[in-house]
Amino acid sequence: ATGWPQESQWKSFEELWNINLPTLKNGCGDWGAANSDSEIKAIKAGLQTASQQSGVKIEFIFTVMMQESRGCVRAPTTNYGVRNPGLMQSHNGAATCNEGGVQNPCPDQTITDMILQGAGIGTDFGLKHTIAQSGASGVDKYYKGARIYNSGSLAASGNLGDGIATHCYASDIANRLLGWATSSHLC
Repeated sequence: ATGWPQESQWKSFEELWNINLPTLKNGCGDWGAANSDSEIKAIKAGLQTASQQSGVKIEFIFTVMMQESRGCVRAPTTNYGVRNPGLMQSHNGAATCNEGGVQNPCPDQTITDMILQGAGIGTDFGLKHTIAQSGASGVDKYYKGARIYNSGSLAASGNLGDGIATHCYASDIANRLLGWATSSHLC
């Protein structure tokens, strides 16, 4: 875990929430409509539920959600061989408010389900699974788990910036956990 932020260095969930609140409120209009106040409230409740049910730290779930969708409840589904819908762009997930058209408002239960699926509840490939798959026991389990969540695997080199998909993914998650919200990618 050399060089990766320790959990004691992470901002608290409330600090991260407040830092990212402007993005949650204003960063989603390009996907049909900005998040409403009630949808933002449902995101926060869904994060708390997902953390409790999955055992994954809420700060980690939140930063992955912000990395994947900027917290936009109407984020479109991507599919590059595997369906990735919703807030968490979850692996083969079902919950979404933007498939074949934008759903507005996005129901609270759908918002919760998007986050649960990303955390690994009701799926076989969510954050709780990728953390376990990392094989790590220190704080590096989160950064390795994030990289697996993004790409499906770790590079043989062990370097979290190598391999397929988004090379900056693990470092972006680390920076988000320290309070980075809107700056350019740092790698």
